[in-house]
Amino acid sequence: MELLFFYLVALVAVVSGILVVTCKSPVNSAISLVMTFVCLATFYVMLQAPFMAAIQIMVYAGAIIVLIIFVIMLLNLGTAVMKKTSHSIAGAALLGVIMLLQATYVLNRSAVTGTQGDITPDLVTTMGHTELIGRSLFTDFLLPFEIASILLLVAIIGAVVLAKKDV
Repeated sequence: MELLFFYLVALVAVVSGILVVTCKSPVNSAISLVMTFVCLATFYVMLQAPFMAAIQIMVYAGAIIVLIIFVIMLLNLGTAVMKKTSHSIAGAALLGVIMLLQATYVLNRSAVTGTQGDITPDLVTTMGHTELIGRSLFTDFLLPFEIASILLLVAIIGAVVLAKKDV
């Protein structure tokens, strides 16, 4: 039953991913992107990672999509679609088939290394996902975390400066 549910969610994720690219309206494309993010959150729940599923919904399906739809409305894109040419569609399809064949080749020729990390399923059960992620974020990855926060601060300041009329 779980395998059937996985295939159903995977099918919905793939179809909604295709709709993101093929929808004529940018708003419909953004809604399809939300559905793709929800399917990814479902995969996280199936992998017993509820914290990552919640972050997926809050950050991507919430904040990022609101930002994308805000930009779409701000630019007033409407349903204007650029004219597609047949050679660009054929080129994209050929590129997609080549990438699929490469991925299949790599997955069939590679082997699992069998290396184990420091975090075991017993440790996850005793400590919890959130505590392990927080501990790793603020000890092992403190510098990248601080760099990301500074970049976000600079982006916010830049947005405020650009939004003001008289600087």
